[in-house]
Amino acid sequence: MSDTTLPPARPASRRLLHSAGGLLAVAVLAVGANVLADRLLPRARIDLTQQRLYTLSDGTRQVLAGLHDPITLRLFYSRRLGSQVPVYGSYADRVREMLQEYAAVSGGKIRLEYLDPEPFSETEDRALAYGIQGVPIDQSGEQVYFGLAGNNLLDDERVLPFFQPDRERFLEFDLTRLIYELSNPRRPVLGTLSALPLNGDPRAMMMRQGGGQPYTVINQLRQFFTVKDVASTTQVIDPDIQILLVAQPQGLSDATLYAIDQFVMRGGKLFVMTDPHSEGQSIRPGPTGQPPADTSSNLNRLLNAWGIETPTDKVVLDLRGAWRVRAAPTDRVQAVDYLAWFNTSGDALNHGDVATADLQQVTFASAGEVRKREGAGIEMTPLITSSTQSQLVDVATVRQSPNPSQILAAFKPDGQRHVLMARARGVLNTAFPDGPPAVAEGAEARPADFPAHRAQSDGPANLVIANDSDVLEDRFWVQTQDFFGQQVATPFSDNGALVANLADTLAGGDALIGLRSRGESLRPFGVVDDLRRNAEARYRQTEQGLTQKLQATEARLRQLRQGTPGTGERNQATNAVITPEQRAEIDRARAEITATRGQLRNVQLELRRDIESLETRLRIMNIAAVPALLTLFAIVLAVLRIRRRGAARA
Repeated sequence: MSDTTLPPARPASRRLLHSAGGLLAVAVLAVGANVLADRLLPRARIDLTQQRLYTLSDGTRQVLAGLHDPITLRLFYSRRLGSQVPVYGSYADRVREMLQEYAAVSGGKIRLEYLDPEPFSETEDRALAYGIQGVPIDQSGEQVYFGLAGNNLLDDERVLPFFQPDRERFLEFDLTRLIYELSNPRRPVLGTLSALPLNGDPRAMMMRQGGGQPYTVINQLRQFFTVKDVASTTQVIDPDIQILLVAQPQGLSDATLYAIDQFVMRGGKLFVMTDPHSEGQSIRPGPTGQPPADTSSNLNRLLNAWGIETPTDKVVLDLRGAWRVRAAPTDRVQAVDYLAWFNTSGDALNHGDVATADLQQVTFASAGEVRKREGAGIEMTPLITSSTQSQLVDVATVRQSPNPSQILAAFKPDGQRHVLMARARGVLNTAFPDGPPAVAEGAEARPADFPAHRAQSDGPANLVIANDSDVLEDRFWVQTQDFFGQQVATPFSDNGALVANLADTLAGGDALIGLRSRGESLRPFGVVDDLRRNAEARYRQTEQGLTQKLQATEARLRQLRQGTPGTGERNQATNAVITPEQRAEIDRARAEITATRGQLRNVQLELRRDIESLETRLRIMNIAAVPALLTLFAIVLAVLRIRRRGAARA
């Protein structure tokens, strides 16, 4: 039997040295990999946010890919604003990161400059020259700035005067719109034909009445379109108009209906908004000073001929998303759900259509349904529907002094989804098969260049039909506030984005569609909110009891300080004198007040205890847990390697 000679065992110090060398090699390898990735893959990253906040939409990439000339963007941001108001500092980081992403995707066409306009500096003068808005940060009156100015090679300028965190979900839209306007000087032409004062009411402005300004949605459309007003007596739609918005059409003559019909037959894009009951028209004074008696509208002669129905005798009620309104004075409750005004969201929006895919909610008021006529050859795609908790009721229910409580009590959902807005596509036949109608007596003669009659559309026609014109009304989707002398519109529903999206798709430009309503980086922390609600439920009652005790003690102290009540001149003289017993009682009351205030402070601290504990745990996890896990992984890997080597030697 031969002897086997084993190799001498390595000293422990040598094994430790090898392990340390391995860890050092791993660290060097990690650093080297990061350096190579930074050099070779400068834009490679993973967006793990739920709403993909840091991923540019396809529409933005399309706009950036279409840039032919460079555009310079200058971000004016006062660092003092971020130090004084941290929420603006976080939002400034978000804006910078977004702008850097724009510059990287543009292939060098977007040039960025970051400027800090300090007080009384040339940079501040430059910001003011661009129209960047200054806001006072404190009582000293020092101005801070947070805005963006863009220029193209033709020295055209576009400005975002001040970034507000409230508009964060529209950040990409605002940035892309600015770039789009600088790179596309020619805009599509959109015509508006309506009984509503969409472009403003000069008569109301002269009389200083509310509602004289143009609708906010029209102002938004002007940012992308050349908007032209079309008279309700027109006989021919201007050939330059590519999209025609017909909202609340009332009393249109056959000549005007024929003009709209032939506009569609020639390939024009039509956006129709009829209404069984216009809430906007019902509160807006007419020429006589009173609202019109008839608040319904239709385009039946055209739509019915094309296979579409928009009934005006019924309105849709919807329990899901119903607005809370003030109840009648005789009701015991203070607020009640008004089922005729409701928000549509979630599965009520068609997320397969580019115009509604990214919307969060759209508000309707006294809306009717849109239906496809039986046997019609047109293809109709619902864009927005009611929920299954909806019902059709007679329009008289909401027309004159509607009672929300009675409507709610009589509500019986039918379990159906009623289409509120839809797309229609298909080859259409004219609603005037016999040609243009005869010129009415007293009407203007037809123009010399009157187009030839067309019996059928040039290829498939594209229409959008809604049976509610109140989608356009400001009060149902936007709040306008004065922000240091400027009117700032903050949407709470996506009505404006919806109309702009649909106009974009009808115009053939899908670039700005997928980015009108993005998420917010400053999202609520659900766990913390739950903890806060639970803590308030536990401690609020105790706090209320202590507050009542404190108020009672302070009232008793005020009474003691006035002295013992008396009568006559003698008592009036002695009332100012406080007896030793009263002094002792005052001291006890003061001590009780001090103790009660201390208890209140303890209760308020308890209110924050759970949240602060969670915050501490999160900090530990974020700061220490990940490095600790990596270190533990490296140690385990080294131990396994040592064991494998020991097993191999054995």
